[in-house]
Amino acid sequence: MAGSRFICVEGDRLDTETAYRLVVGCVAPRPVAWITTVDEEGRVNAAPFSSYNYVATSPPMLAINIAARAGDGLIKDTARNIARSREFVVNVATEHNFELMHRSAQEYPPEVSEVEALGIPLLPSRHVKPPRIAISPVQMECRLDQVVVLGRGINTLYIGEVVAFHLSDEVYDGQRVDTERMRPIARLGGPFYAGLGEIFHRPMLQRPPGGEGWAQPVRENSDRP
Repeated sequence: MAGSRFICVEGDRLDTETAYRLVVGCVAPRPVAWITTVDEEGRVNAAPFSSYNYVATSPPMLAINIAARAGDGLIKDTARNIARSREFVVNVATEHNFELMHRSAQEYPPEVSEVEALGIPLLPSRHVKPPRIAISPVQMECRLDQVVVLGRGINTLYIGEVVAFHLSDEVYDGQRVDTERMRPIARLGGPFYAGLGEIFHRPMLQRPPGGEGWAQPVRENSDRP
């Protein structure tokens, strides 16, 4: 974008609403964690969050930033359930389950289960109480490891260790997950989502654990003429 003119926006002067619009517009696309939790009455909550990613591989760990509710500043049901039970399941949102995932983002009263209201099919988990979403091809059972309050206290980061992966044989061959077949959905700014779109292939230039996809560097022969 040579020749572009840039507008500088000072971060320390931003109100919450403006900062939110800038961050979600700039940090995109973002994967969607469709999280299931269980409240103290045994009700299953399902809600999507896009401030989410993996943060460690040994052991595997995920982090989800959950902000207080806009307007009243109250803690969201998912955050309250995670803090109380220290358990949750991250289900991958895909093109196949996109509409149900999006509808579950609506703010239901605490006594209403999104799973029951929307008819979301479930499967039992192996190590944690929250169930898995059956129509997600990848489900990760998590136990809470750390809670980190961020910034001015509106945002809280929940870091969980993945204690079990459940992988559909439609996207997993026993060694690797086929992301293209999984068709994950990503969040953009405002009311927009995105699919995978065009996929670009480049060899990995730094060796990852296991070495898959790594392009070993070619060393020049000093004896060449």
